[in-house]
Amino acid sequence: MQRIAVIAKLKPEAEGLAGELVENGPPFDPDGLGFERHSVYLSGTQVIFLFEGGRLGHLLQGVIRDPENVSAFKAWEPLIDGFPAVAREAYSWQREQSHSGWGE
Repeated sequence: MQRIAVIAKLKPEAEGLAGELVENGPPFDPDGLGFERHSVYLSGTQVIFLFEGGRLGHLLQGVIRDPENVSAFKAWEPLIDGFPAVAREAYSWQREQSHSGWGE
């Protein structure tokens, strides 16, 4: 599974409005498009959109090029300072599955 984060710097005082946008959920159907997971992290100074799944480059292009999504993304423009950065996963750790369970 691939992971990509889109990181954007928020303008001063934009965190509240950004939180409202996040509460409404994504302007696209993550499940219908084939994503495995989608998360948004919000701090006082930045917003991070995390996308997880296979063929992420292809999936993200589909989201970006859909005219319905483009208009929804415009709501973020007044809140973001500069151009968002894309970060690809460089390291990941995960605990191995436990084999203990019923009957073991």
